[in-house]
Amino acid sequence: MNELLTAKKLLVRVASALVVLAAVMFVCSLIGTRNVPLKAVFVPVRLPRVILAAIVGAALACSGVVFQALLRNPLADPYILGISSGAGLGAIIAVISGFSWTLWGRSPIAVFAFAGALGTVWLVWFIGRVTGKSHVTGLLLAGVVVNAFFSALIMFLTSVAKSQQVYATIFWLMGNMTEEDFLVLWLGAGCVAAGMLMLFYISPQLNAISFGEDDARSMGVNTARTRTIAFAVAALITAVAVSLSGLIGFVGLVVPHAVRLVFGPDHRQLLPLSGIVGAIFLVAADTLARIIVAPAQLPVGVVTAIVGGPFFLVLLVKHTHKVGWLSK
Repeated sequence: MNELLTAKKLLVRVASALVVLAAVMFVCSLIGTRNVPLKAVFVPVRLPRVILAAIVGAALACSGVVFQALLRNPLADPYILGISSGAGLGAIIAVISGFSWTLWGRSPIAVFAFAGALGTVWLVWFIGRVTGKSHVTGLLLAGVVVNAFFSALIMFLTSVAKSQQVYATIFWLMGNMTEEDFLVLWLGAGCVAAGMLMLFYISPQLNAISFGEDDARSMGVNTARTRTIAFAVAALITAVAVSLSGLIGFVGLVVPHAVRLVFGPDHRQLLPLSGIVGAIFLVAADTLARIIVAPAQLPVGVVTAIVGGPFFLVLLVKHTHKVGWLSK
C-alpha cells in the first residue's frame, strides 16, 4: 500500500487498533474454565494474565519488525540471533541449580533467562562486529553459531537433569503465561512501552535502512548509530518478554508480516500497529490455551504456532501481489 501516510491517518489507525485491543482484553478476561465474580475477574484472577499476554505480544511483535528491518531478512524474528537459546540456557541452569530466591518478585528462572538473553545478544553483537565488512552477515552467522552451541549445551544439561527438572524446563521453553503481581506487570509494561517509544522515534531512519546501507547514508542517516540503538532496544524488550513468559514463537514473525501486507512497510505505522496487533494476537492465543483442553492448560507457544502458521499463509497468498517487501 503506497498511499501517503499522514499524522491524522496514523492516529486514527493506532486509536482504532487500541480500541480493538481493549475490547479483546475485556472479553478474554471474562472467559475461563470456571465462573468467578466479575470483581474477582478484573482484580486478582484473569486480568493480570491478560495484561501479561498483551505486554509480551507487543514486545515480540515490535522486536520482529526491527530485526526484519535491520537484517533485511523477511524470516528474521526476535530469536534469530540466538536470544532464545541464551534465555533457555539461563533457564535450565537456574532449574538445575535449585535456586529458590526471588528478585523483585521474579523467580530464578526468569532472572537467569533475562541475563542469558542479554548476554547472548552482547556476544553475538561483539562477534558480528569483528567478523568482517558486512555487519549484517556477521550478525547472522554469529547468531547461527551461538544458537547451535547453546542449544547443544541445553540438550546436554537436559539429559543429565532429573525428570522433574526436565519437565519444568521443557514447559518453560514452550512458552507459558503465569499469574503475576501488578508490580511485575508495571515494570514489564514500563520497559516495553519505553522501548516501543524509542523505536517509534527512530522509525524514519529504519525506513531508510530498509532500502539499504548506501541509500540510507545518502539520505543523511547515521546507520551505525541507528542500528546500535534499534538492536539494543529490540534485544532488551525481547529479553523482558522472555523473562516473563518463556519462549513464544511465531508472534515476532507472523504479526509484522501481517501488518506489513495489509498496511504497508512504513515503520512509522508498522511499529505501533504491530505492537498492538501482537498484543491482540497473544491475548487471544493465551485465552484459547486456557480453555481448549480444560481443566489442563496448553503452553501458549503451541497455540501461536498452530494458529499463526496457517493464518500467515492465508495473508501471504491473499496480499503477496499487492505489496512488496520494500516500498517502491
